[in-house]
Amino acid sequence: MTAPESQNSHSSASSDSSRSSASSASSASSDSSRSSASSDPGAEDRSARTAVTVFPVLILAAFAVALLVPTQLSPLSAGTNYALGIIMFGMGLTLTPPDFALVVKRPLPVLVGVVAQFVIMPTLAWVLAKAFQLDPMLAAGVILVGCAPGGTSSNVISYLARGDVALSVTMTSISTLLAPLMTPLLTQWLAGQYMPVDAGSMAMSIVRMVLVPVVGGLIVRVLFSGFVERILPAMPWVSVLGICYVVLAVVSKSATTILSAGLLVLLVVACHNVLGYLLGYGAGRILGRDARVCRTISIEVGMQNSGLAATLAGTYFSPEAALPGAVFSTWHNLSGAVLAAVYRRRDGAPAPAAPASPVDAQEGGTPAPSSPAD
Repeated sequence: MTAPESQNSHSSASSDSSRSSASSASSASSDSSRSSASSDPGAEDRSARTAVTVFPVLILAAFAVALLVPTQLSPLSAGTNYALGIIMFGMGLTLTPPDFALVVKRPLPVLVGVVAQFVIMPTLAWVLAKAFQLDPMLAAGVILVGCAPGGTSSNVISYLARGDVALSVTMTSISTLLAPLMTPLLTQWLAGQYMPVDAGSMAMSIVRMVLVPVVGGLIVRVLFSGFVERILPAMPWVSVLGICYVVLAVVSKSATTILSAGLLVLLVVACHNVLGYLLGYGAGRILGRDARVCRTISIEVGMQNSGLAATLAGTYFSPEAALPGAVFSTWHNLSGAVLAAVYRRRDGAPAPAAPASPVDAQEGGTPAPSSPAD
């Protein structure tokens, strides 16, 4: 999600903030899961899919409002770290320990996806910054987006695209847990030529804003699973509002840059995102993965935690450097919805329906994720 696509946050920012009903069931007993499902079996699914549809509209509205009244909204920048922390805590609430079991059961596709995440997107960001001759601040912002972990909205998009949702959840979770190490090191390596990067301080910020809230949310989920399952349908909207807050703060602080370089940033962001989809799919194909896994890797690689990138850029670089993250947060949700529709059309099937219950999903149905924003 950004904040940010903390969620999104696997699972902000972000906004640029998608967990399965199956995962919800696995943390509680079978009886309580069936009882919860019988009351409203598709609540998480409907909430997540609605949030994904409405999310870009809300982000565009926040973008426009921040451009119209930047002076009044600029004080919001002081709260972006807290907004991202809330998004990532929400991501942690959607996780359960079985989400990490796939690392042992199917290590190769998880490894392929995570390696592709931290190789393809940072490299693309550096190449695009050079190709478009971006000024140092914007170049650093684009590179930071590329070095961010996967966005949590990728999980919902994978579900809508009839991908492997369990794999998507695991890849997002693992890349998020690796972010305190990988994001600062890659940013220092690739963006250090544009400006100084304090990798150690950035790593500690990611631990505070991402790792601690995610782990805290996971612990709360394990200890209070019954209560958490009741509030899960609301979590996508918490993520959406968090990413909107980050966008308001970032755009209001960089309104002048947007007016002068907004179209260029949009072009770079679109190229970054779409090429990530294509190369992610290609990486899966080269390594012999089936189409369902390849489309999941494609979505996971192309969608970033742009909320986190925007927050870090605003903290360590400048408001202008945070602009690519804010634009990416809007763009990748729009492009992801289009890509999911393309994949569904290729299958000749409508969007998947919610499973009859979380237990049914766990036993072989397509699980319905629940956290769309990053």
